[in-house]
Amino acid sequence: MSGDAQLLDNVLSAEAIRLGRLLVDLLAEPEASGLLALMLLHESRRGARTSAEGELILLGDQDRSRWDRALIADGGARLEQALASRRIGPYTLQAAIAAAHAHAATADATDWQAIVALYEVMVRLDPSSVMQLNRAAAVSMRDGPAEGLVLIDALLAMGDLDEYHLAHSARADLCRQLGRTVDARASYARALALTKQGPERRFLERRLAELP
Repeated sequence: MSGDAQLLDNVLSAEAIRLGRLLVDLLAEPEASGLLALMLLHESRRGARTSAEGELILLGDQDRSRWDRALIADGGARLEQALASRRIGPYTLQAAIAAAHAHAATADATDWQAIVALYEVMVRLDPSSVMQLNRAAAVSMRDGPAEGLVLIDALLAMGDLDEYHLAHSARADLCRQLGRTVDARASYARALALTKQGPERRFLERRLAELP
């Protein structure tokens, strides 16, 4: 991302959070608090998502010391407000998933059992293929790449995600972990063909180059 684009992204995110705070002040609506919590928790990781050269860094590889603990605490408090209402909607569930990541001291300490359970609820509210893909990715982290790959292959076979580069990228990564190099190469190439974003393309190109 260029310097100007990064600046614009920062400004838009700050404005979205400002409006979210205003919405919470004006409305006694739990999902408003859930949405604000989600924005704050995602914003807390902004400084760790890319390298100094602008290259993507996956969540599991991020330097967690760079996460903004004040934003995490604020987001956690807003999430508690939303959960206390017991009227839990999709924004609150997404915020709970983000909080599970934010509160894990290391990637290995992530509570994938809780995250999969939250995605199970999310899929009942929104059974879209993209939401099921997110659940499949979480299952792969909890139960291993083979289990996740079965789910992702079933979703791709339905056809809804054929043009969605993240589905092919996720499949490629699981194939790579399982030593299925030919399949991984084909899926990375498919993902690369479907994305035009510079940082994502460079990430996929690196993944392809790293394959044996």
